[in-house]
Amino acid sequence: MEEDHCVYLKHSNNNFIILSLYVDDILIAGNSKEMIDTTKRWLSSNFEMKDMGEANYVLSVKIIRDHAKKLLGLTQETYIKKTFERYHMQDNKPMDTAVDKSLKLSLNICPKTLEEKEKMFKVLYISVIGSLMYAMMRTRLDICYVIGLVSRYQSNPG
Repeated sequence: MEEDHCVYLKHSNNNFIILSLYVDDILIAGNSKEMIDTTKRWLSSNFEMKDMGEANYVLSVKIIRDHAKKLLGLTQETYIKKTFERYHMQDNKPMDTAVDKSLKLSLNICPKTLEEKEKMFKVLYISVIGSLMYAMMRTRLDICYVIGLVSRYQSNPG
């Protein structure tokens, strides 16, 4: 593909195959098992490689398959849980709307007590935001609003 020099597409009649190359890993997907098998045989005859079978994770994205229903899904639930644990946020409770739209951010809502300040100091906001943006850009567009709001507040408090 012209847009990404690590993704290759081949189509023949109604069949297609997509080959994604990342460092020394190859991910192959397509709608024809025969075409996938032919590609694997060709690659094996030209390169030293090992077929690891169906991929379960790719770049922190879990692949979920329902062969019976012919469905494919992607999730970063494990990545997000590990991110929350790393930043001691695992006890946060999920909400349908992450931020009340009427909330006005100001210095008045900043931590005031020593305990509140110590708790906030343990959370490295830039790292948290960067980690969540990684998830947002792949599978979790729903957290975009919160990350944008927190990023704006961190760069321009008050």
